[in-house]
Amino acid sequence: MEIMGALLTPEGRDDPYPLYEAAHAFGTVVDVSEGFAMASGYEVVNRVLRDPAFGVWDHELRARTWPSELVERPSIKSMERSVLNSNTPEHGRMRALISSVFTPRRVGMLEPAIEAAVETLLDRLADEGAGGAPVDFMDRFGYRLPVAVICDLLGIPESDRETFRKLATQLAAVLDFIDLADALDLADAAGTELESYFGALVAERRRRPADDLTSALIAACDADEARLDEVELLANLTLLLIAGFETTANLFGNGVRLLFEYPEVADDLRLGTVRYAGFAEEVLRYDSPVQMTSRVALTEGLMVGGLPTPEGTEVALLIGAANRDPRRYEEPSRFDPRRTDINPLSFGAGAHFCVGSVLARTEAAIGFPRLLERFPALASAGEPRRNDRLVLRGYASLPVTVA
Repeated sequence: MEIMGALLTPEGRDDPYPLYEAAHAFGTVVDVSEGFAMASGYEVVNRVLRDPAFGVWDHELRARTWPSELVERPSIKSMERSVLNSNTPEHGRMRALISSVFTPRRVGMLEPAIEAAVETLLDRLADEGAGGAPVDFMDRFGYRLPVAVICDLLGIPESDRETFRKLATQLAAVLDFIDLADALDLADAAGTELESYFGALVAERRRRPADDLTSALIAACDADEARLDEVELLANLTLLLIAGFETTANLFGNGVRLLFEYPEVADDLRLGTVRYAGFAEEVLRYDSPVQMTSRVALTEGLMVGGLPTPEGTEVALLIGAANRDPRRYEEPSRFDPRRTDINPLSFGAGAHFCVGSVLARTEAAIGFPRLLERFPALASAGEPRRNDRLVLRGYASLPVTVA
């Protein structure tokens, strides 16, 4: 189907939504080619995400079907044994351990630190934007807040955080559907460096435990009979770093850009006639930070939206399209934070539902209100620049004025 190919072009990555509308016209799921299907309907995508008969590309599936030169790339191997890329029973074992230490209570304890980080960053924005000077929102706030929060959570020193942002952004290329050799070369170097860093951090925390998620995860692993091995531990720490800030940074950037397009929403948020929680959920639905994922049929006899799906078939799940499915939402192309039944699939569903979704929503619940309260004259200062990704959709640069 031409739609899938068009999504991989620079134009398709920049604005996939007209292509999603075209996909909806073909139905909720279509057979693209032998062994590959594409689902765009909300109910179908939701059902496949929750169905244990569909799995992710784990290391065994990759070893059997992917070219060896791709499987052996350091960037691919860096997160291959993480909870994101594991199926039953490995997934359940790792998920239980991570969930036991990455709890809503631990996230709740972070709220004072998040509030303090927000105020510090807003102070810097005010200083740098004094007199109407343009400031890059993504560089000075959108990325820095979630980087600070996830690094605090993992116990990464402040002196290392700027480097971590660059490395994590480079490694995140492996989560995309775009096969760019240069991007994968950078990702390989980043994956190797992060593995080395986390290996040293784990060794240090085993000698001197601290009050951080890394120490808690090590303790849970070492104390539990179903412990992670060393490769899995490093892979999951790398995953938590990337997942901990990429999607949240995109949520902030996409949300602020929408406030510029719909200034009446910003006014309503300040007046309290629109809830910030509803605004964040509508941003997740309307311009999802995660646009796509995929699943593989693990057994024979499966159907996806009436389409026979033989074992080994990969199904591309267009989350961005599902969130705008006209069968699920009235006027899906209209941004409306007053919707009463917003349930975006941006954090997934089922066994692989994002374990960090509570943290992302907490950062949004603190960050957006303070941003609008502090800067009533917040405005666009020029054309933003997208990050040129299909899966992780956000802005690389978003110039604003705050005064």
